[in-house]
Amino acid sequence: MSGMEIERKFLVKSDAYRRLAHASSHIRQGYICSGGGRTVRVRVRDDEAFLTIKGPSLDGGLSRYEFEKAITPDEALHLMLLCEPGIIDKTRYLVKSGEHTFEVDEFHGDNDGLVIAEVELQAADEPYVKPDFIGDEVTGDHRYYNSHLRRYPYTQWEDR
Repeated sequence: MSGMEIERKFLVKSDAYRRLAHASSHIRQGYICSGGGRTVRVRVRDDEAFLTIKGPSLDGGLSRYEFEKAITPDEALHLMLLCEPGIIDKTRYLVKSGEHTFEVDEFHGDNDGLVIAEVELQAADEPYVKPDFIGDEVTGDHRYYNSHLRRYPYTQWEDR
């Protein structure tokens, strides 16, 4: 898959997403490089693996170019050895809301206690139905980017 990714990101204020989820998966990901808004990510999701390249956002974090390619889990494990320090470990829950599916990431390890929801859109002004568990919007707040959480884990934030 490649093209523009348009998404909104939110904090989650309750664990209601767990009972509403129709699927979940375990994700581990590392970053071969991250800087200047550009990232090269290696992700293992259950028994699948992906290499993803993302470009910088030109609209405050709402959208950015994304290229994603499936790779073998063995290739991913080898590429993880090249990653910058800090691995993102999370469980992703999928929750249907209206015509959209919210991806709710419950972080583990160094980011334990953080839960973020994202919804992908076809257009920046596309309407969507927010589930009750959705809290404040953090779209564009770099602190909540996975590449940032790798370097500055949530458990170390003083203002959380």
